[in-house]
Amino acid sequence: MGAYLARRLVTLPLLLLGISGVSFILLNLAPGDPAEIVLRQRNPGQAPGPAAVAAMRTELGLDSSLPAQYARWVSQAISGDLGRSYVTEQSVAAQLVRRTVPTAVLTGSALALALLVAVPVGILSARRRGSPEDTAARLVALVGAAAPSYALAYGLIILFAVKLSWLPALGYGSPAQIVLPAIALSLAPMAQLMRLIRASMLETLGEDYVRTARAKGLSEQTVAIRHTLRNALLPAIGATGVNLGYLLSGSVIVETIFTWPGLGQLMVGAVLSRDYPVVQGFVTYIAVVVLLVNLAADVALRVADPRLRFGRVEV
Repeated sequence: MGAYLARRLVTLPLLLLGISGVSFILLNLAPGDPAEIVLRQRNPGQAPGPAAVAAMRTELGLDSSLPAQYARWVSQAISGDLGRSYVTEQSVAAQLVRRTVPTAVLTGSALALALLVAVPVGILSARRRGSPEDTAARLVALVGAAAPSYALAYGLIILFAVKLSWLPALGYGSPAQIVLPAIALSLAPMAQLMRLIRASMLETLGEDYVRTARAKGLSEQTVAIRHTLRNALLPAIGATGVNLGYLLSGSVIVETIFTWPGLGQLMVGAVLSRDYPVVQGFVTYIAVVVLLVNLAADVALRVADPRLRFGRVEV
């Protein structure tokens, strides 16, 4: 376990360097001069002259070569300084930290909802294979995997906020305001986890030790809880880390639709205003979170599964 963890920790900085480098290159390949865009945003209705654009490029540090700009950004990022916003001139790191709490609340609620529904439904669907309950669960999983989050979000708003007036459509602050965005964000990971748990449960139910437990006269409930549940849930542990990445990317759309003041809404505003430092900082920040969560999920999986812990199964 120690050697595995050490290898993973060594690769994390390399992955972060690669992700941040690719995002930096893609941002600078976008058409348009950021200095001119910033000047137009700060002085609406005025066409900036060449001298003003050149001065702004110097102020923003855009007058040096791209390798020099990236090297300067990396050296600052190591110390926790992700630069300052072109538009608001505020610290990017401070903006990201301030927006983290709303996004953490939303993604945490969506993940908890997905697990609360997917685990029991996946187990029930496997135990009653071919039944109407199994068919309904698979149909819901299919729809959840196929439906875009934005379409589901607007559908929830129309039904529960406009037609029924049961829940607020927009805003942040009260428990009722998190219900609709959490449902919209959770459906896709819920569907994936449901299908994964069902398939894993069916595979586990066919193992020799399960047949032996049945031959001893144990009830189906006892067999399911004591002999199959733990092994059947192992794949869901690894999938939870992957789903967090999906939730964070999906929150960009969901937060914008529900005016949720999180990282996703900050990202959309930064892209529209060509605020490169915020976009670069967001990508790096999310990469750190996703990599650490996936590492934690892999460690938890190895702790739960002795075959991985002692090297009998490679992943």
